[in-house]
Amino acid sequence: MKHKTVKFDLKGVAAFLNRLEDAILVSLLTAMLVLASVQILARNFFQAGILWGDILVRVMVLWVGLIGAMVAARRNQHISIDIVSRLLPQRMKKAVNAVLNLFAAVVCGIVAYYSLRLVRLEYLDGAVAFGAVPTWTLESIIPLSFGVMALRYFVLM
Repeated sequence: MKHKTVKFDLKGVAAFLNRLEDAILVSLLTAMLVLASVQILARNFFQAGILWGDILVRVMVLWVGLIGAMVAARRNQHISIDIVSRLLPQRMKKAVNAVLNLFAAVVCGIVAYYSLRLVRLEYLDGAVAFGAVPTWTLESIIPLSFGVMALRYFVLM
């Protein structure tokens, strides 16, 4: 009797997560633009808007920015000043990039840690952002995104 083994396809999981990340980013950006447009039209033509619309657009800006930063870290396309690296020999470039990626990973890890503490405090406080939406759920993208970026920069070393 043969036993079947289950292979864990890490590349397949990573590819799925990358597509999911891209889809969330595009969906949020689209929803943000639609909501902002509806707000503008409603104010100009009906002298009214969606009560929680402005707050939600601000939260969406945060989410789009941080998910965009995650995508940039995944693609290694963050803004950088590369004047020095252009002048360095190839061996030195790798070492300098490794140090820079380690530094970015440490900074992102620190931000993830302290923002997780903030989210925990918001959870314990029970603060509400709008409607029945707890503040901590809206802020949860901060530790998540910085944690993911820390891991990605660590892998890039």
